Amino acid sequence: MRALLSVSDKTGIVEFAKALQELGYEIVSTGGTWRVLKDAGIEVTEISEITQFPECFAGRVKTLNPYVHGGILYRRDKPDHVEEAKKLGIEPIDIVAVNLYPFKETIERTDDFEEIIENIDIGGPAMVRSAAKNFHSVVVVTDPKDYDLVIEALKEGKNTLEFRRTLMIKAFEHTADYDSTIANYMNERFNEGFGDKLFIKGKKVFNTRYGENPHQKGALYEFEDFYNDLNILKGEPSFNNLTDINAATKIAVSLGKGSVVIVKHGNPCGAALKDDLITSWQKALECDPVSAFGGVVAVNGVVDKELAQKINEIFIEVLIAGKITEEAQEVFASKKRIKLFDLGQAELEISGDLWDFKHIEGGFVYQTADMVDESEVLEAKQVSKVGVKDKKDLLMAWKIAALTKSNCVTYVKDGALVAIGMGMTSRVDAAKCAIQKAKSLGLDLTGSSMASEAFFPFRDSVDEAAKVGVKAIVEPGGSIRDDEVIEAADEHGIALYFTGKRHFLH
Repeated sequence: MRALLSVSDKTGIVEFAKALQELGYEIVSTGGTWRVLKDAGIEVTEISEITQFPECFAGRVKTLNPYVHGGILYRRDKPDHVEEAKKLGIEPIDIVAVNLYPFKETIERTDDFEEIIENIDIGGPAMVRSAAKNFHSVVVVTDPKDYDLVIEALKEGKNTLEFRRTLMIKAFEHTADYDSTIANYMNERFNEGFGDKLFIKGKKVFNTRYGENPHQKGALYEFEDFYNDLNILKGEPSFNNLTDINAATKIAVSLGKGSVVIVKHGNPCGAALKDDLITSWQKALECDPVSAFGGVVAVNGVVDKELAQKINEIFIEVLIAGKITEEAQEVFASKKRIKLFDLGQAELEISGDLWDFKHIEGGFVYQTADMVDESEVLEAKQVSKVGVKDKKDLLMAWKIAALTKSNCVTYVKDGALVAIGMGMTSRVDAAKCAIQKAKSLGLDLTGSSMASEAFFPFRDSVDEAAKVGVKAIVEPGGSIRDDEVIEAADEHGIALYFTGKRHFLH
């Protein structure tokens, strides 16, 4: 019995080789792995003794040889294969443990293209694919975490076809991930990220009980290891919880530490950034306490016992925070339906993906991510006769509008969202709906700041804003009727700023 070990990640390889040797396997290895095993006192055969050909071209060619691939690939269940292997002097290789040159780590560390090219593995993927293809006879191992499982299976007679098939799938995932990383990198470097092929890949974190609806299946996949930091303190995150958590967290991070955001079905129904978290919570809740019932709350900070008691006065489904203290968790212990998650740190964070995509029937549309920069508001062009010195509320309104479904209009007053209209088919309807909701809740919009994530096509939204006492408006500008919009602002004494950038979110 023979095992071929050739790994870039040496974690656990010495212990794995020793265990295999104790089970009677001859160990064959290459280059750096061979040296590590040799230095550890393991009897190991260098690959050149098998290939009868030396490694060459600075190690570029060492395993691309019929004595290697023939030993892996020939079918043990086919007499003609067995006979041909004997005739050619090819010995079977029963275990292949390979992981690949660190391409991803290299591109994260350097921009030196020569070094990057040299860290593209050729022989490794070929061996993995060969072993995976012949999984009926060969055990293929690409993850050091599986070494113990393999040894256990060999010792206890569990080296079944099903076991090898599981490792086969993992092996093909490994090479697919590797090749797609290379292809995406080359397109990013030479084609601005938009090549003829694009590979979107993720690693499963966990299955959800179902998708958006009970008849659908669902799961969470991550691009990197971001969700490793998500602590599930109470409850099980559903598919819809995860999308709502994403929406709430993105806004909370955008607003800054100390903010509280309430989301329902992906839409914000409350947000505030005040001097303390309890006040932020209270002001966020005032915006729409009816919609907040059963909502998702993101706290960009630490939830302590006192804040937990305030939040616990109503039913919310999910609380996500930088940290939820043990005392705070005890407050929610009796609430069976609430779900608690935190990141175990002082504030929330997001992965900050640089790209975005949406599924459409038959494919997907792909784009660079939409980023909201504070300079868009702080340096916005004043187009009205009057202006405002303090743009904090304008900035907050702009951030929330940019991260909310279009058409969207937001109203912020004294660091709190007081009205919002989102996902409307006309901008004036968004403006009116927000006002009507605020009036029904007895909220005073006098002195508030208003933001629209895209330009006003007509002056009507400005006229509606004037009726409730809006003092300042920020919008992209760019309409053929901008002059009419500016005129309306001047008529009503409203400060109007153009950012020159829109933030559609469809």
